[in-house]
Amino acid sequence: MFELPNLISIHDLSRQDIEVILDTSAKMELVAVERSKELSGKIMATLFFEPSTRTRLSFESAMLRLGGSVLGFADIGVTSAGGKGETLADTIRTVERYADVIVMRHPLDGSARVAAEFSKIPVINAGSGAEEHPTQALLDLYSIRKMMRRIDGLTISLCGDLKYGRTVHSLGMALSKYDVKIKLAAPEALRMKPAIIDEMKKSGLDVVEVDTIEEAVRDVDVVYMTRIQKERFPDIREYDAVKGEFRITLHEVGMMRNDAIILHPLPRVDEIDAEVDATPQARYFDQVYNGVVTRMAILSLIFS
Repeated sequence: MFELPNLISIHDLSRQDIEVILDTSAKMELVAVERSKELSGKIMATLFFEPSTRTRLSFESAMLRLGGSVLGFADIGVTSAGGKGETLADTIRTVERYADVIVMRHPLDGSARVAAEFSKIPVINAGSGAEEHPTQALLDLYSIRKMMRRIDGLTISLCGDLKYGRTVHSLGMALSKYDVKIKLAAPEALRMKPAIIDEMKKSGLDVVEVDTIEEAVRDVDVVYMTRIQKERFPDIREYDAVKGEFRITLHEVGMMRNDAIILHPLPRVDEIDAEVDATPQARYFDQVYNGVVTRMAILSLIFS
């Protein structure tokens, strides 16, 4: 029987586990519209030590559509951790007395794993530093499968900030469990971590690194674009040197296959021109809604 006591890392999931989550997400499409009382009486605590729009609101929407309740914070400044120096361990040991599941985003790598070690209730990683964002990877996989009707056999480009982008780290590791071809496209200073590339190659994936966005969009089924994350750079001069270097405009869309799609975890800055939004390849706002049903599936499986 499938069990999901916590969701901290894509590494914790087998391909079979992922398929159960994706299949459950598909079943949640109807539940999301009609609503459910499945989690009536359950309380979800959202602890967001970093800003979030889509992840926090989609988790809240998912819990409410399943009949549960939500409490939490989205501003560390109003918490004891921010104003009084409370440790993460003490915050977790306090919040577990108020809720049945914790969804946490934190700026430090490894923070979700630490939270799970101290918590007696399930913990879901909603983004830990520049390390991982497993629920985003799952909704990305669900989006690809839903839009392309498969994952195996596809060619997928991961583009933009591959060094600091936690979404591409989790997605790259998740794709290593499938039979796909991967292109990695990033400025020289923002290339994918060698350890993740090694993991993908050891799994048998065909992985190539390319230098331009034009190479990234040609002859692929999915272009997964990410923003250059200003907040992750230790030196603002490093950010200024690479910002705006990788962009998708109508020119690049014209190089893509007609049935290819563009995904983006959002928010975007200037890496996808607004004119691209009206093209059939642009599917990133459809991808946003898929976050609701995927997170409904995760919450349902956590409590089952």
